Amino acid sequence: MAVTEFKAALNQVATERGISVDSVLDSIRQALVSAYKKDVQEQTGTALAEEINITAQLDGDTGEAKIFQDDKDVTPAGFGRIAAQTAKQVILQKIRETEKDVILKEYRQKIGTIVSGLIFRTEGSLLVFDLGKAHAIMPPVEKVSNEDYHMNQRMKVLIKDIREGPKGTEIIVSRSDPQFIVKLFESEVPEITSGTVAIEEVAREAGSRTKLAVSSKDDKVDPVGSCVGQKGVRVQAVIAELNGEKIDIVPFNASVEKYIAAALSPAKVTDVQIVSEETKEAVVSVPEDQLSLAIGKEGQNVRLAFKLTKWKIDIKGAPSIFGLTQEEKDEKAVKEGKRGAVGIWDIDIKERKEAKEAEAKKAEEDKTEQADEESGEIKETTESTEPKEEASSESKPAEEELIGGDNPTNATN
Repeated sequence: MAVTEFKAALNQVATERGISVDSVLDSIRQALVSAYKKDVQEQTGTALAEEINITAQLDGDTGEAKIFQDDKDVTPAGFGRIAAQTAKQVILQKIRETEKDVILKEYRQKIGTIVSGLIFRTEGSLLVFDLGKAHAIMPPVEKVSNEDYHMNQRMKVLIKDIREGPKGTEIIVSRSDPQFIVKLFESEVPEITSGTVAIEEVAREAGSRTKLAVSSKDDKVDPVGSCVGQKGVRVQAVIAELNGEKIDIVPFNASVEKYIAAALSPAKVTDVQIVSEETKEAVVSVPEDQLSLAIGKEGQNVRLAFKLTKWKIDIKGAPSIFGLTQEEKDEKAVKEGKRGAVGIWDIDIKERKEAKEAEAKKAEEDKTEQADEESGEIKETTESTEPKEEASSESKPAEEELIGGDNPTNATN
């Protein structure tokens, strides 16, 4: 059977745009019914009743269209022109819908990845990004507060979600989401891409500071060193993209105590006491000179450590962040049976401990030596006193004899 011009054109459009031929024909039939009802209303001034059954037939080979009312051909004269115009509009609409579906399908597969976009325009507090094939929306909550955005500015964004909005389906992009940091490190650190190094947790206050907990599946690979890079080149590339946002990279540890201690980096922790495992509360001890560093500006360091570890952390000697006084924490720890462990800085802690023990030992030795000296002095004093008393008692008769011998009265007698 020969292929007509209509069928050839329809097949070509369907193939190029990825549209099903049957779906296009069904859409054309529905559009023809609507066009017929509209034409009748314009001609008669009265709309057809809803119960009237109107159907359309469309020949897929020739494109010939007919309208039937209860199986009766009611095709008006000159309806071919209306049918052709309707078919054209339906095909164009189908092409647009299909292209949109294909683009959305492509970007659905890119959710959670980073793309480069150009700020196309602003709509109130929203930013519209041109991603090449589609436009994306950045709501205010996905912006970084201290970043400047201007027209035609190109920057990297994270495709966060695709959802229905007031104007249809929208692609949502973000620069404040913690996953944006994760994906930036994945693009800079080959060990993360290969799976040797893993980012376990991330806590972020966008535009200010981020804490990243990393681990390694290979004992020979340092996860922190891998993310920092030689001379800090890898982490500096990420910081440059974030316009100077501070990043703390800490080692993940299965031990809660060591993990909490690491999370408070750059402060050095001397001791971690688990107050309650049920409510996930811990008390941390730090040297006096590390107290402000452990808390951070406006409590930011300990707040990010809490987000990273999911443990409520109170710094000993500092005002309680989670509502308990030091006495209440100590009392609660005694009741629930707290356990303690030194932190991540084992070498420093060991040195402090050894120095403290040596100092205590020396003090004990000095105390013992002093006690011995005092005991020796008492003994010498006792020994020196006793002979004098004996000598005194023995010499008494001699003295008496001497006195008696010298007595003039006795000599005369």
